[in-house]
Amino acid sequence: MNKKSLLSNFYIAMEAVIANKVRSLLTALGIIFGVAAVIAMLAIGNGAQSEILEQIELVGVNNIIVQPMVEQVEQSLGDEEEDSKKFSPGLKLLDVESIRKSIPGIKKMSPEILLETYIIKNGIRRSSKLVGVEPSYFEVANFELYEGKMFSEKQLEKGAPVCIIGKAIQSKFFARENPIGKKIKVGSQWLEVIGVLKERYISEKAISNLGIRDYNMDVYTPIQTVLIRYINRDLVTGSGLKKNFGTSFRFGGRGGFSITTTAASDDDKPSNYHQIDRLVVQVSESVKLNPTADVMARMLERRHYGVVDFEISIPELLLKQQQRTQNIFNIVLAAIAAISLLVGGIGIMNIMLASVLERIKEIGLRLSIGAKKNDIIMQFLFEAVVISVTGGIVGVILGVGLAYAVSSLADFPTQISFMSILISFGVAATVGLIFGITPAKRAAEQDPITSLRHE
Repeated sequence: MNKKSLLSNFYIAMEAVIANKVRSLLTALGIIFGVAAVIAMLAIGNGAQSEILEQIELVGVNNIIVQPMVEQVEQSLGDEEEDSKKFSPGLKLLDVESIRKSIPGIKKMSPEILLETYIIKNGIRRSSKLVGVEPSYFEVANFELYEGKMFSEKQLEKGAPVCIIGKAIQSKFFARENPIGKKIKVGSQWLEVIGVLKERYISEKAISNLGIRDYNMDVYTPIQTVLIRYINRDLVTGSGLKKNFGTSFRFGGRGGFSITTTAASDDDKPSNYHQIDRLVVQVSESVKLNPTADVMARMLERRHYGVVDFEISIPELLLKQQQRTQNIFNIVLAAIAAISLLVGGIGIMNIMLASVLERIKEIGLRLSIGAKKNDIIMQFLFEAVVISVTGGIVGVILGVGLAYAVSSLADFPTQISFMSILISFGVAATVGLIFGITPAKRAAEQDPITSLRHE
């Protein structure tokens, strides 16, 4: 079949499509919605997957998190409480140094002290969190400075009254001025602002599912500043002793006295005796996560005299499970979209078959004036492909529009990939070609004489 014959059949097919606009539109609807579903669903799936990857960066893929907890007491009935009660010094900076010196393969360590406090400036008071950290914290948590500088060695050693604030703190309290060098009252202390962190977007889902707080509203200060100027729970105080032990004084006959201590009652709520509130240990390789966590657990239990008052978690396990769930979600979405395209293809075949029955006389006329069977086949194939390609183009536009609509109206990140557009459009054209073959063959097999007599 030469080029001229192909063009002639194409023009005839286009005339038939244009002459039957409603029928052509109904034929293309399945393809339109199928392609739109593929693009929109994959965009939503890719957006959700991208959000999970951002959450992985926030938590840290190679991080081991150690958090203090109320000690777990195991006691048999009839045992004396004094016999089962053990004393633990709690999670402290000495533990951090011991882990750093004893366990190989550790890349960075970041101890943290977290205090619920408030900020006061220009008559405005706002609740916030004061986080005592070391410089390694910003590297482990992937924070970057927007302006200013990090803590110096001198400020870290002496516990200087300095701080680095989140971007939201700057917007709230320093909207019309540069915060660098200014002072802000955090709790009972005035701290000088030496830096501002870059803003970090955190979705509400990440905050609720992974326990990630809004870092943009935090104030960061050297960990020694918190210990010296705010609170050091490692120091033994009278109030601390009263909370953990009942103390009674008994005076003797010659002016002497004795001190008797008894364990606190079960009704008393245990106080937080841990010096630090969180420790993040970053290992050099992912394969070392579980072995390092096991060694750390044994070491801390030994240093805490057998009291398990800490919890070690590896966020990678949870995040990998979420990633797997998201991949399954993408497969399901793609399967639904593929079924939509399949249904659209079947619709094209059915309507084209019905079109053959309606146009028997037209087919017979073309065959009687010299058209070959291949010409009839090409005409109906061109019609099916044109309808499916046009439906694919409209579907791409509709799918992209739906993805943007979901992103703006539902405040959900969507990510449109060129590959999804290419695949859906290619599938639409292929569907038209495959499902157009049967109607085209049936049209070509019509007997010209019988077709001309058909009413």
